[in-house]
Amino acid sequence: MITGYSSDWTPIYYLTALVIFGLAGYRITRLLLWDHVLDGFREWLWRHRPPERGGIGYLFTCPWCTGFWVSSLLVIAYIMVPGPTTVVAVVFAISAVIGLLAARDGS
Repeated sequence: MITGYSSDWTPIYYLTALVIFGLAGYRITRLLLWDHVLDGFREWLWRHRPPERGGIGYLFTCPWCTGFWVSSLLVIAYIMVPGPTTVVAVVFAISAVIGLLAARDGS
């Protein structure tokens, strides 16, 4: 499990961390931008902060922007509390894989 930096990390650990945190970042970004469960929040946000005016309203329409901030927060969280962050990242990574497989399957 990826629970903190060790001087004996091998490239496979770095690759594993990249895959887990990359998939977690993808899933969290998708949740924030497109999943129906947050439709109400996005509509409320856009009423108060329209995307056309920039700022946080625009952030919730741009996958590049949101992905950058999600990734940054994941890295900061991992530095501060590696164990719990890794558990959350693994859960989101598994969810991402399931979603990608379901989309490929046509579900």
